[in-house]
Amino acid sequence: MSVPAFIDITEEDQASELRAYIKAKGAEISEENSEGGLHVDLAQIIEACDVCLKDDDKEVESVMNSIVSLLLILETEKQETLIESLCEKLVKSREGERPSLRMQLLSNLFHGMDETAPVRYTVYCSLIKVATTCNAIAFIPTDLDQVRKWITDWNLNTEKKHTLLRLVYEALVECKKSEAAAKVMVELLGSYTEDNASQARVDAHRCIVRALKDPNTFLLDHLLALKPVRFLEGELLHDLLTIFVSAKLAAYVKFYQSNKDFIDSLGLNHEQNMAKMCLLTFMGMAVEFKEISFDTMQQELQLEEDQVEAFVIDAVRTKMVYCKIDQTQRKVIVR
Repeated sequence: MSVPAFIDITEEDQASELRAYIKAKGAEISEENSEGGLHVDLAQIIEACDVCLKDDDKEVESVMNSIVSLLLILETEKQETLIESLCEKLVKSREGERPSLRMQLLSNLFHGMDETAPVRYTVYCSLIKVATTCNAIAFIPTDLDQVRKWITDWNLNTEKKHTLLRLVYEALVECKKSEAAAKVMVELLGSYTEDNASQARVDAHRCIVRALKDPNTFLLDHLLALKPVRFLEGELLHDLLTIFVSAKLAAYVKFYQSNKDFIDSLGLNHEQNMAKMCLLTFMGMAVEFKEISFDTMQQELQLEEDQVEAFVIDAVRTKMVYCKIDQTQRKVIVR
């Protein structure tokens, strides 16, 4: 990828131009190039480049892209520390300070590097952080298959792999892509082993609560098979998840009556839980019976007689169950 620079001059002259520009903006930096070489010059320029990110000068974009272009021509072993330093600067800039410019610079850096360069991990994580602050995550590649490929290409260790997946998950939740976020969280939890599953407690807790809270998530049984979730067996949260997976509405009501404060502490809404459990209970009934009487529905789902038809219509709208109402026979016929 071609990254914009000042003009076609030597790297030393370009560094000198950058020093002069940044100094003129008020940074404490010498106009004279270092005797240590280009990587030392860039280290000092990056350290002082904050002043550019606060400025609306039209030249700032070219100046910052010039820094990026110089970074990309350095030897690989000299790049990593400088790239990490620049990423830290771009992420830590206060909200409102040129977020689109910071995203563009990180994107230029990311796409200008070799696809298998391990330091791309740092750039990608920084890109997600900046995009999340300005509600621009939709412009960042977060497809799970692509993320898996990068994890392999960059040869990430377990800690970095978990950090990356967690960042992508939180970004997707932030922009309300709940289905994609759920897939990433399952990928994260599935990457733990028996040996380190206990370390995933926070992730497992977050995953379960998010799934229970999401009004469009009904299939939850796969979560029980995940090692970090199995590690929670015997705890109230695991009991609650098990109810949503395999029990009926009455079991949830009984659990709520005994653990109201716990439900509230999770940030879950009881009425929404009741609505989801009603639907899950009805789905279970629909699997077992092809015809369900109104009386049975009223009893199992705790509905009033005049609520049955409206409930069935709402259930069909979810596309999780297909059925029709026989008003004469006062029953629901499952297709």
